[in-house]
Amino acid sequence: MNVWSAIVASLHYLAIMGMAATLALEVMTLKGAVTQAAITRLARVDMFYGISALLVLATGLARVLWFGKGADFYLHNVLFHIKLTIFLAVALWSILPTVRFIRWNAAAKASGSLPTAAQFNSMRKVVFSELHLLALLPILAAFMARGFGFSGG
Repeated sequence: MNVWSAIVASLHYLAIMGMAATLALEVMTLKGAVTQAAITRLARVDMFYGISALLVLATGLARVLWFGKGADFYLHNVLFHIKLTIFLAVALWSILPTVRFIRWNAAAKASGSLPTAAQFNSMRKVVFSELHLLALLPILAAFMARGFGFSGG
């Protein structure tokens, strides 16, 4: 075990926490009043969410290829494939809020028009569902770390 392995693992965990924190902040913002400040905050926070997700992906790939338990362990583990599928589902599901936040922010800056409270509430449900799915990943990781799901290779 080397120091780089620990650093990459730490960055991976911190990025996952960053994803969760930004989604929680988006949920809380979407629960509040529909204001220009809220729209701007959503766009900014969502950018950090995207950066966190890319960091999770990059560090996860690095762990599989160079710093984790070896590609064989991950590629022959059904729980890893479930984790990856959930991560990809969250990533795809996050496109809708991202596009919506960008559009809302552009419209608010251009004409001062804001989304309705119903639109905010609808988007809050989408983001909250992302947060719920993301919460499954550490549960699966804990089982993986203890050898569950490995079929040998």
